[in-house]
Amino acid sequence: MRIVIAPDKFKGSLSAPEVCSHLEKGLQRGAGGNLEVLRIPVADGGEGTLDAAVGSGFTRRSALVAGPTGEPVTADFAVRGNEAVIEMAAASGLALLPAGALVGGRPGPAAARTATSLGTGQLIRAALDAGCNRIILGVGGSANTDGGAGVLQGLGARFFDAAGTELPAGGAALAHLDRIDFGGFEPRLKDTRFVLASDVDNPLMGAQGAAAIFGPQKGAKQQDVGLLDAALARFVEVLAREIGHRAIKASEAPGAGAAGGVGYAAIAVLAATRRPGIDVVLEFTGLEQRLAGADLVITGEGSLDEQSLLGKTPMGVARAAAGQGVPVIAVCGRTTLHRNQASAAGFDDVYALTELESNVDRCIAEAAQLLEQLGTQISGRLAANRLARTATTKEDLHV
Repeated sequence: MRIVIAPDKFKGSLSAPEVCSHLEKGLQRGAGGNLEVLRIPVADGGEGTLDAAVGSGFTRRSALVAGPTGEPVTADFAVRGNEAVIEMAAASGLALLPAGALVGGRPGPAAARTATSLGTGQLIRAALDAGCNRIILGVGGSANTDGGAGVLQGLGARFFDAAGTELPAGGAALAHLDRIDFGGFEPRLKDTRFVLASDVDNPLMGAQGAAAIFGPQKGAKQQDVGLLDAALARFVEVLAREIGHRAIKASEAPGAGAAGGVGYAAIAVLAATRRPGIDVVLEFTGLEQRLAGADLVITGEGSLDEQSLLGKTPMGVARAAAGQGVPVIAVCGRTTLHRNQASAAGFDDVYALTELESNVDRCIAEAAQLLEQLGTQISGRLAANRLARTATTKEDLHV
């Protein structure tokens, strides 16, 4: 029997490759080691996208870049031929904020105002140095609300106030922006194509913009949200003087508000094409082609819920499997879906860790062992189903 395991991460617990590994151990244990298993870790364009790329044949590279508060961090990216995959969270993510930027363990207002996407721009430059001219930018989990100004700075742009002083990093400083100098901007970008892997469809500014919707998650208080939104508006105004009306048009484009406005800079300046993250990942992993000959697909994520139905990883995998006529089951930490919802979404069955351990904290801490138990359980049920089908066939032949 050939089984394809294609899950997303279990956030806060296991990476997608770890989910694959532990699930396979359980499956093989229950089947006596007689299964052919293909592991394809996947993601929806945010955190975990890099793991998905490496699991699909990309080579992991690393570069020393500026973290979200300017401190140096070593960030990974992935390369295959002339194509690179960059996971923004690896350079500019919330998880990289140092202790001094946290208040009660959460991002503080100072971080919300000053966090930068500079390191992501530096990672793009590292990908160019590696010979890449097609770059997939997976956004999600970012600490910044700087409109992608940091990305542009990492690529050679310089931002000045009216006195000719170069601006410090962060979104709040853009309120004083007067001029952008693109004289030292990376020339190789002219021959580089960008794909913005994002499911966020928010514009850059306003009630549904980057500051209002995502700023509070990054430590912004109410007054910070207003300050950052006004600073982003100033950024658009000044950028329009430099590159024309497309700067204004891009601010209203779906996805401009992604990753604290990095979507805006990617669309306006880098001419990025925005695509749903899961579609981009499934494309570079070649999942659809690799399903050929499979008897079963197992997908999943930490929480399988109504949000999952809006195009997250399990739905993308289920859609690809349906196209190949392969049955799909989902594994997850917990689920809020009713059986009919799961069935309508394309899942033949759903297995949750909470079926084995009702304490959610223990599920998170012991996810590896519990996943192996689920794998063994799944193998047992598959074997039982095969026996039942064999018995039915023999009865039919006897009759």
